[in-house]
Amino acid sequence: MLEVEGLNAWYGAAQILFNLSFRVGRGEVVALMGRNGAGKSTTMKALMALTAQRSGNIRFLDKDISRLRPFEIARRGLGFVPEDRRIFSDLTVLENLDVGRQAPRLDADHRPVPCWTLEKLFALFPNLAEMRGRRGGEMSGGEQQMLTVARTLMGNPLLVLLDEPSEGVAPVIVEQMADAILELKKEGLSVLLSEQNMHFTELVCDRVYVLEKGQIEWSGAMTDLASNIDVQRRLLSV
Repeated sequence: MLEVEGLNAWYGAAQILFNLSFRVGRGEVVALMGRNGAGKSTTMKALMALTAQRSGNIRFLDKDISRLRPFEIARRGLGFVPEDRRIFSDLTVLENLDVGRQAPRLDADHRPVPCWTLEKLFALFPNLAEMRGRRGGEMSGGEQQMLTVARTLMGNPLLVLLDEPSEGVAPVIVEQMADAILELKKEGLSVLLSEQNMHFTELVCDRVYVLEKGQIEWSGAMTDLASNIDVQRRLLSV
C-alpha cells in the first residue's frame, strides 16, 4: 500500500527526518513509535506534503506521490487524522462528517473499497450517534478524536494515517479507539499510526518502527518489541 524510501524533512534550516524507509502492507496496522520529538508527527505531515521541505520517494498503491499536493494525495485515498484533530468547532457532528464526504472509490485492483456511511460510522462510534446535533466545540477531547477519525473515514480512504490517537484522552476512549482500529482492519483498511502508548500499540499493531532523533533505530513485529525490554528502555522510556 505504502512504500517510503529515503524520506527527509526540514523545518527551516533544521533537518528533522533522516533517510526514513518503511512500508505498510494491505490490511496491516503499523506503528511509528518514539519519544516526544523523535519525528513521528513530522513523518505523518511529510507523507501528506504538509512540511515546507522534504525529499525522498513515496509510493502509494505503486504510484509516486512524492510531488503531489496535499489535496491530490487525499484524492488518491490517503486519509490523515492530525494530532490536533482540526474539527470545525462551530459545526455539528453531522456537519463535520459531511465536510469529509468523498465519493466511493476503487482499490488498485479496481475493486470497490468499503464505503463509509453515517450508519456504519455511528455503529463504529456509538458516542457520536448520541450527539449528532452537538457542535464540535462542545465535545470532550476523546469525543473530538472519534469525530476526527469518523470525518476522515467519510472520505473512503484506502490507508489512514493516525497521529497520536490515544494522546490526551481518557482510558475508556483509548479502548474504544483500539476497538475501532481493529474494525478498520477487518474492513480491509491499512493503518499507519504514530504513538507512544505501548499498551495501545500492543492491542492493534502488527509491526512497529521506532524512531530516535529522526531516524529509524529499530523495526520488527509488535510482539517482538513487546518482549524486548531493553529496546523499550533505551528508545521509549522517558
